[in-house]
Amino acid sequence: MIADSVRLALPAEAPAIAAIQRRAWSANFDQATAADLLSSVDLATMTESWTAAITRPPLAQFRILVAVSDDRVVGFAALGPSDDPDAEAGVDALVAEFTIDPPAQRRGHGSRLLNACIDTLRADGFTRATWWVRSTDDIVRRFLTEAGWDADGAHTEVAMTDDGPHLKLLRLHTAI
Repeated sequence: MIADSVRLALPAEAPAIAAIQRRAWSANFDQATAADLLSSVDLATMTESWTAAITRPPLAQFRILVAVSDDRVVGFAALGPSDDPDAEAGVDALVAEFTIDPPAQRRGHGSRLLNACIDTLRADGFTRATWWVRSTDDIVRRFLTEAGWDADGAHTEVAMTDDGPHLKLLRLHTAI
């Protein structure tokens, strides 16, 4: 039995990452939104995208981390430089994706993964991190504020699919 841990993702883990992301969509969104998301992209295409992100990241500081339990991927995070218009290059980082497999939640994997994200971003020279959170996601917002993150007043609205619903997002930030 391998101890629970977090490390850089391996290319062979892309299918597990894609499957976790799809399960999280089903668990975290209302039925109509989840159906729209799931029908907008298939598992094979998602796997290809994650494989590319792991093997050919767009920037050297772009990382995919995985939380592992008993030799099985139970969560993942994608992080790197912030692409927000008000971001300061070399200073501001972004946690772009962060997902713990719904059946593996509430077992410490999220805290381990969050700590590894901050350690990785700090090692890459960033001093601030940002994270866009759905305005209705009280659980993630509470998780982050309890870890020292705070809203910075920025907000946006994004379309999940071309003709689907829009999500309101709030940005949280922390010094790292």
